[in-house]
Amino acid sequence: MSYATLNDVEARMSRTLSETEESLATTLLDDAGVIIDTFNANATADAKKVVSCRMVIRALGDGSTDAGVPLGATQGSMSALGYSQSWTMGAGASVGELYLSKLDKQMLGYGNKIGSYSPIEELVCTE
Repeated sequence: MSYATLNDVEARMSRTLSETEESLATTLLDDAGVIIDTFNANATADAKKVVSCRMVIRALGDGSTDAGVPLGATQGSMSALGYSQSWTMGAGASVGELYLSKLDKQMLGYGNKIGSYSPIEELVCTE
């Protein structure tokens, strides 16, 4: 189940997707929905929509061929005559991969909460 449409993704990218990108984005939106539901199915519909779009945009990239820096990179280096490049990707992700960023997780209702939870307590009947 996808929580966003191709139009939602295009509006956030400020460009029109190619025919190939549209096909890929449709599949990625479905995949993003599964990832989001696995993380927190009870998140608000608005949060699911925004996070879906963010995930797909990261996976598709910005569409420019001369960007030089992969989308999602937190560190990078380039050399000239030695032909060297290296990039560090945030959150252990790689370019083209669907993942939830720290902000995405917060939008879905997790993070910065104080307290603890024990699943064993649900098994104890307190009548």
